[in-house]
Amino acid sequence: MTNDYNFLHSSLNENLNDSSKDIVNLSEYKILLVEDDESFGHSVKIYLEKFFELEVIHFSNPSLILEFLDQNKSLKFCLISDISFGETSTDGLFLVDLLTEKKLEFFTIMMTGFASIETAITATKKGVFHYLTKPFELKFLKEITSKGIAEHFNINENLFLKSNNKSSTNIKSTKTNFCLEEPRNDDLFNKMIGRADSMKSVFDRIEKVAFSSSTVLITGASGTGKELVAKALHNLSPRKNAPMISVNCGAIPADLLESELFGHTKGSFTGAISDRIGRFEQANGGTIFLDEIGDMPILLQVKLLRVLQNREIERVGGNKTIPIDVRIITATHRHLEKSVEQGNFREDLFYRLNVIPVKLPSLCDRKEDIPLLISYFRKKFISFDGRNNIEFSSKSLEILLTYKWPGNVRELENLIERLIILKGGTTIDVDDLPTKILSHLPNVSKSVIKQVVLPEVGLNLKSFLCEIEDSLINQALEVTGGNKNQASKLLQMNRTTLIEKLKKKTFIADSKTD
Repeated sequence: MTNDYNFLHSSLNENLNDSSKDIVNLSEYKILLVEDDESFGHSVKIYLEKFFELEVIHFSNPSLILEFLDQNKSLKFCLISDISFGETSTDGLFLVDLLTEKKLEFFTIMMTGFASIETAITATKKGVFHYLTKPFELKFLKEITSKGIAEHFNINENLFLKSNNKSSTNIKSTKTNFCLEEPRNDDLFNKMIGRADSMKSVFDRIEKVAFSSSTVLITGASGTGKELVAKALHNLSPRKNAPMISVNCGAIPADLLESELFGHTKGSFTGAISDRIGRFEQANGGTIFLDEIGDMPILLQVKLLRVLQNREIERVGGNKTIPIDVRIITATHRHLEKSVEQGNFREDLFYRLNVIPVKLPSLCDRKEDIPLLISYFRKKFISFDGRNNIEFSSKSLEILLTYKWPGNVRELENLIERLIILKGGTTIDVDDLPTKILSHLPNVSKSVIKQVVLPEVGLNLKSFLCEIEDSLINQALEVTGGNKNQASKLLQMNRTTLIEKLKKKTFIADSKTD
């Protein structure tokens, strides 16, 4: 009984200690609104008070807020300010300068009815959190205010939002009602985002090995962020102030790659009109990142092995060895062990490179990160005034979660950028998603078939099916930019079959013309 009591007592203390971390004195935080339009300012104040536990105070001109802050210097606040104030000589941006000089703890959301690129740039340089062009939706002001308070003061939204307005966490499903969530501070790591255990493991490994000079081999499918891992390893290392040089071994022709890596001497080949240092020398004292190392020619692999063993290089056409101090990080989307078995990659070089392996998971293996990434990319691409902001319907988000993302994070980033440019200011529904994504839906053919209704007068089935086939082939070619190989995969048929169908259709079209 005593043991049970002690256990219960210790558990209670632990819970109390944990909960005390979340205790925040909300009286120390306020939302200060500076707006000389009394009626608009009053409307904004009333609206924000519906959502926030924090006090919202409206000032009609800058001098009033300066007087208030002189008496409340320890206050932490969100400043929502207009840029121009009619007859007063002080504008909103100058007010930010004055408050910054006072070393107050705050962040700023600017409003203006006269937007310009120059003003937006100036606001950004002054550290303004967000810039809104009037008229704007108050809902959007509420969202960025909430986001700013959470980020700048590191307070959980559940503590400063009123109970009926607390945001949902991550992507949750309540009767298939999906929604987004902004990434938290602990989801961010050196410009990478991840809450999934597989990504947290990657972050842990990066932190452990960054301070060493050991060779790292980063593997993972294209678009998973291998270069971001390499940059994180460099930025967290003692070499961070030295150069980091990146080379894509698959993008440089084989006959030029050796000169690119190791440099050359004057006259060593046609066109070598002077000595040239290579990437290894440029990276001396720092890091060299060899991307797509699996595409490196066998003969160059031998030379790279010698560099790893002796830590010295020779320029093409030269006979002088040059010592180098470089950390080598490599990456590939290929399965190097299979390449070794097939004789396309040297086994001894593989073991030299694979000292510390870092395996990046595909996006489909960490689907809990998809809503965080969508939120991050949406914030990255929307304009200052938020007019091209996009929302997602529950069904469209559900589809994005079930899609396999063969292009991984890069494909998702490209999609969000495209949607913001083409569909900005709207809610993204299923019909707005690319055909490529919709074609991967389970039972997609059934949903299409259900839309076909037999006319009362009947139809020519053969002719109708031919028209459907023509339409789908044309759509596949449009989506893939005319690439027959990719179009055949999209249509799930052999490439030769697709080409034969296209030839027949061309023949029939020519016959009709004749």
